Amino acid sequence: MQLNCGIVGLPNVGKSTIFSALTSAPAEAANYPFCTIEPNVGIVAVPDKRLYRLAEFIPPQKLIPAVTEFVDIAGLVKGASKGEGLGNQFLGHIRQVGAIVHVVRCFDDPDIVHVTGTIDPLNDIETIEYELALADLETVLKRRDALLKLAKSTDKQVRDRAAILEPVLKELELTLQDGRGARTLDLSAEQLDAIYDMHLITMKKQLFCCNVDENALLGGNEYVEKVKAYAGADDVVTICGKIESEIAALESIEERREFLNDMGLEESGLDRLIHTGYHLLDLQTYFTAGEKEIRAWTFGKGWKAPQAAGVIHTDFERGFIKAEVYHCEDLFELGSEQKIKEAGRLRIEGKEYVVKDGDVMFFRFNV
Repeated sequence: MQLNCGIVGLPNVGKSTIFSALTSAPAEAANYPFCTIEPNVGIVAVPDKRLYRLAEFIPPQKLIPAVTEFVDIAGLVKGASKGEGLGNQFLGHIRQVGAIVHVVRCFDDPDIVHVTGTIDPLNDIETIEYELALADLETVLKRRDALLKLAKSTDKQVRDRAAILEPVLKELELTLQDGRGARTLDLSAEQLDAIYDMHLITMKKQLFCCNVDENALLGGNEYVEKVKAYAGADDVVTICGKIESEIAALESIEERREFLNDMGLEESGLDRLIHTGYHLLDLQTYFTAGEKEIRAWTFGKGWKAPQAAGVIHTDFERGFIKAEVYHCEDLFELGSEQKIKEAGRLRIEGKEYVVKDGDVMFFRFNV
């Protein structure tokens, strides 16, 4: 299960500013390309109001939120797939993440140079996507060259795999040469399995993060509208990196809430980005709750109870017996675990139970 999102984009679009605000750990930011040489990695708490509501009913000694990881990858430029701007090194970092957050500059500021000299979000997106496609094309061509040996193998399973792979590689080659991502192809589960070990960058899920100025935060930005028209509104999050930096600098939750209220916002752009990235990775949250701690645990959507238990410790999965389960909404509605039991909503679930987002679980195991 990959828990990380890689933040990519052209130089000077605000990636490092957004990353610093996300993690409240400064990443080097400067008004010139390639100021970020090694990827910065930040562990980010997933905002979840349910965690704090649970604490109202089961007061714990401490609260521990779920986390995800964001990786700030240095700015890509045209020619990155051929090594321009240390591109090969950065492309290698992108291959290691689970999903991509593509930061797009959607603000005008003569004091911050643009690598092309013109603010054009769609052109910026095209530049990045073309470079990522070319990087994947190189991977596909190498695999194609190796395919001849696989097709002549004495192992029937290897030959069968080669037969599946050959038409997929041809389709990928044509698509990537055109600058389109591998994710645009309608591939079967069998075909996806055949190319999984290639770790294609353009097969990863992608989210666009529009970095705007303060005046455009509540809407009315033509650059953002162009990005939404290109990608679809559900795949776009709008953020003002400058404001998010100011929010991150505030010391208390109360100060941050007051700041957001003054801005007319219900939540910060970074909270939206974290939530969207979390769901982009097909991640969900279950809780364990007691007097010692209430903790949010991250698991993959569709996981069964033993897999989810394994997030806590491998022994929990290996020796899984059963799980006592209720949903957090049951507690919010009824007010106590005792009333949940009386209402018959505390369930005993076995190995085939598919864990739901928001479940409160107690695992029984024996090793």
